[in-house]
This record gives sequence, structure tokens and C-alpha cells, in this order.
Amino acid sequence: MVAVGDSAPDFIATALVDGEGVTLELFREVQSHEATVLYFYPANFVPECTAELCAVRDAGWCEHDTLAVIGLSGDSLFSHAAYTTEYDLPLALVSDFHSSVAEQYDLLADDWEGHSHIPERAAVVIDSDWEVRAVEREGEPLAWASPAPVERVHEHVRDAGIDVARPDVRYE
Repeated sequence: MVAVGDSAPDFIATALVDGEGVTLELFREVQSHEATVLYFYPANFVPECTAELCAVRDAGWCEHDTLAVIGLSGDSLFSHAAYTTEYDLPLALVSDFHSSVAEQYDLLADDWEGHSHIPERAAVVIDSDWEVRAVEREGEPLAWASPAPVERVHEHVRDAGIDVARPDVRYE
């Protein structure tokens, strides 16, 4: 399991960025930002995960030049395109279709809603030296976690020197 203090595993994956399918290289994101938040979630349109991503959007995390925010699920780029349009999500969404990234981070769900090999719901903070500063998991994708994983990592993002608002997750 990836733990606080570990060196973060690198990856290259297909992602939707600004409406376009691109190859996202974590190396480039970490190299060009003070911190990177990886938000793993099982699928697009899961209400609890959507509430967390919208809270990150509303807190303005994606507007900071020194912070990269990347969502990762097992969904396709087509699903990501519909999802970002529906919820006006300004972050990169990785299509971890074969679960290789979630597996590297040991954030693979055993089974959920009849699906296997999908990411758990979790937030990971990586600093510019590749050190994992936080790993906050939520074992149940449909749980109304209080605080939510993205709320729990807020202080770690601030500790990395980035002045961001705390996301206010509202499960409604």
C-alpha cells in the first residue's frame, strides 16, 4: 500500500483534459506543480463522488497554477466527456480502464456493484519531491463521509504551501 512518506508511483495514462483526449504523464504534473492531488473514484455519475469533485471545483483548486488536480476512474474518455460537460469539471480525468494506476497505488476495490478492478474512493496528495503527503480512503463508494476524503486532504495541500479553500462537500 502507498503510505505517507513513500515515493509516489509514476504513471502515464490516457486522460480527458479541456475536452481533449491526451496522454497525461504524472511526471510532468509533479514537476510543474508544488503539489498534485489524485482523486480516485469508482465511476462517473456516482452521486457521492460527484459531490466531492464539485466541491473541489467550487473551492477553486483547479484555478491554482501551483496545484494539479487529477481524477481517476475506470470510465472511458467518452464517459468523462459527458461527465465534465454535465458538471462543468475543470480537472483532468484519467481513464484507468485496466486499473493499472489504482493497482500501483493499492487503491483497487475488490468488487462494487458487480464490477471488479475499479478504483476505490480516495484522495492522495503528492508534493513536488514525489513524497506522498496524504492518503485518505473511503471504503464505501456510496458513503456520506464526514469529512470526505477531499476535505481530509485539505490541510496537507495547505502544508505544501498552496493557499486553497477547504472543499465543502454536500451530499444532496
